[in-house]
Amino acid sequence: MNPQMLAWYVGAFLVALAVLVVVHEMGHYLAARYCNVKVLRFAFGFGKVIWMRRYGRDGTEWAVSAFPLGGYVKMVDEREGDVAAADLPRAFNRQSIGRRAFIVAAGPAANFLLAIVLYWLLFMHGVTELKPRVGLPPAGTPAAMAGIGEGGTVRAVNGKPIETWQELRWEVMRRALDKEPLQLEIAGPQRDIVTYRLASDRFDLDELEKDPLRLLGLVLYRPPLPAVVGQVLSGSAAAEAGFRAGDRVLAIDGRPIATWAEVSAAARAAAGQALRFAIERDGAHLELLAIPRLAEEGGQKLGRLGLMAREGRGEVFEMTVVVSYGPLQSASRALLQTWDTSILSLRMMGRMLTGELSWKNLSGPVTIADYAGQSARLGLGYYLRFLALISISLGVLNLLPVPVLDGGHLMYYLVEFLKGGPVSERALEIGQQIGFALLALLMAFAFYNDINRLVSG
Repeated sequence: MNPQMLAWYVGAFLVALAVLVVVHEMGHYLAARYCNVKVLRFAFGFGKVIWMRRYGRDGTEWAVSAFPLGGYVKMVDEREGDVAAADLPRAFNRQSIGRRAFIVAAGPAANFLLAIVLYWLLFMHGVTELKPRVGLPPAGTPAAMAGIGEGGTVRAVNGKPIETWQELRWEVMRRALDKEPLQLEIAGPQRDIVTYRLASDRFDLDELEKDPLRLLGLVLYRPPLPAVVGQVLSGSAAAEAGFRAGDRVLAIDGRPIATWAEVSAAARAAAGQALRFAIERDGAHLELLAIPRLAEEGGQKLGRLGLMAREGRGEVFEMTVVVSYGPLQSASRALLQTWDTSILSLRMMGRMLTGELSWKNLSGPVTIADYAGQSARLGLGYYLRFLALISISLGVLNLLPVPVLDGGHLMYYLVEFLKGGPVSERALEIGQQIGFALLALLMAFAFYNDINRLVSG
């Protein structure tokens, strides 16, 4: 990755992190202000303070610290130091259980609200999505054995209407967690609708980090494209070989080429091997030598050149659909999307804890930064969708009943309510140690997975 692209990815990650953390902490801050609890500091990041200003009637410190992975809101609290007599009624620890729980829960709630607003805006503005058209399934996959052909459009999964490829992937993933049989209603080229039944008992949950559709043999349909280069990725094998946008591939190693699929297939099958390309550029015939680099996709080793096909308006229209709704329907869909995503996240976390789902599905900051950069490069709509998804994940994570997380504090308040008195200092201390140990273990797994993905390509 060249320095310019690296800066783009890091920038997209830091912007996403700043938005999510500030929104989360703002939830705590506004709830504290509503409950008349005095806030001493609103901080983005941890460690050494690199910027700080005081604002408001309470002189709240607004600070940015050196380590940006997180933030906090510090309130007046007798457990953390001496409190002036005038501030005692506004101390956090002197508030009722209900008020304390409200302030703590407001952080995750703000993350869910952000996701709802982002989805609402996206649904109203209109989102360009891939149509749920299926290509020819690979031999031996459940889709091939079910008799699914090429070019059909999925209309429903187990009775639920489908409009986009993303919705198809989502519904399949939800049902794959329970090994639930799939019923796909597919409209053929002649608009005839046929129901296909796919057995999902062969679905391997350990492979869930890969494309769940491809594991079942459901591949995206791609219309035949001419063998014309649309884009050459910077720093790629194709760029080093001298390819340019507009080049037409005539032959590879002496074999005539007519479609882009043939170019892609030749590159994928020749990792580390030199390929001789006969191309046409501005009416002249040239010969280029390129060596596809080894990459991994869906658990398979393959070659990658770094070329993208030129797609005309006809091909784009054939493959995409613009999905948009009115304000009320967009709000309803935004709420449903946020709810479904939250429930799926909880279910996947539960499967990890029981050992049914591999911990390699856990992602750390490196992978998240990669997704942030990729979505930002695709456009604002994709980046906002990424923000919504990560915001939901952050909200769900913070609600887990783990000490030091918001959910852990809510668990303490529930115990306090049931026993009629606060949890002992000793119990809080032990819980904090356990909480930090669990978070450290979680981060270790996440960083290990990040490093493993980088090493494996």
